[in-house]
Amino acid sequence: MITETSKKLEKTIRDVLDFPVKGIVFKDITPVLQDISLFKEVIDGLADKFKDYKIDKIAGVESRGFIFGMPLALKMGIPFIPVRKKGKLPAETVEVTYSLEYGQASIEMHKDAVNSGENVLIIDDLLATGGTTNAAIELIKKLEGNPVAAAFVVELGFLSGRNNISNANQNIEVFSILKY
Repeated sequence: MITETSKKLEKTIRDVLDFPVKGIVFKDITPVLQDISLFKEVIDGLADKFKDYKIDKIAGVESRGFIFGMPLALKMGIPFIPVRKKGKLPAETVEVTYSLEYGQASIEMHKDAVNSGENVLIIDDLLATGGTTNAAIELIKKLEGNPVAAAFVVELGFLSGRNNISNANQNIEVFSILKY
């Protein structure tokens, strides 16, 4: 099923040239959201992939990780955790600051989002360098949770995000439906 879904995604995802800056080819997932059948196939495929992992919670990384993480959590019957940019969550949070090509960024999670020993699946739409995912993994570990896997709809393999996540976090499985 995942192989068929991958082929459909490749035909559906739109390349947007020079966005957000000149020289970048942006992989736009919004056409996938317009194809309800394909969107359902993506969610079903992810649920099938992780059904035997004993996942307690799904953490979606702002903002496109919410798009895929929330319906996946609903389908799997488990809670959803929003991982947000600094200052966007209303209750007490834990924070991680990480490096970007052009500076630094911070993400947060509510302090009560993960209990000690809970297995957490991280979801985002796209894996590039892996920096944000590594920060989300660190947040989960700060709360004594067990980040077991990170899943993506699309992976830009030439940016080595999979290796960056694996090198920093030996026990984390990295999965993507479509790899460029």
